[in-house]
Amino acid sequence: MIKQKVFIINFNSLYEILNEIKENLSFTLINYENEENFNKDKSFDKKNSLIITSSNSKLNLNNYLDDKNILKPQDYPILFINLIELINIQLIKIKFNHQSRVIIKDYELDLNSKTFSKDNLILKLTEKEIELILYLSENKNKHTVLDLQKNIWGYAPEMETHTVETHVYRLRKKISNKFNEVNFISSNPEGYFME
Repeated sequence: MIKQKVFIINFNSLYEILNEIKENLSFTLINYENEENFNKDKSFDKKNSLIITSSNSKLNLNNYLDDKNILKPQDYPILFINLIELINIQLIKIKFNHQSRVIIKDYELDLNSKTFSKDNLILKLTEKEIELILYLSENKNKHTVLDLQKNIWGYAPEMETHTVETHVYRLRKKISNKFNEVNFISSNPEGYFME
């Protein structure tokens, strides 16, 4: 799955400390010395990101509206372990809220309950089926078997080549049987895709 991003704005001392241990963190760090540089970056995604700025910062983050995406550590001094815990808790909250309801085509995907629904019909999905649906819906181009092996299954050279085709076939069949939709995942000689 994609790592969540933590944008640190105008808080260089915190970035330097976290950057020292970045390989041990469950999130990706991105540092900006000021809001102007941050505003130029289009990679901020409310569903998957957290902004951290100092509590005395004068930054105007009203453009991002959602307070749960902004963390301003209030109490200083704070134990480092408590700060990491605070960041992780905030990221979990963001992820949980996002996962409650993901709309793909006319369907609702609930990653918390692992269900896929439409018109009061509910289909239970496996973790790989969810990853496959999310990957195809977020990346609109056509995906070859090798691409899916690498990005969904973590590609192993000894992996049986029919794994992808088997999973896609079973997922198509489940969706077709439950929702009577045969073209949810399309394919052509260039690969698999969603329209």
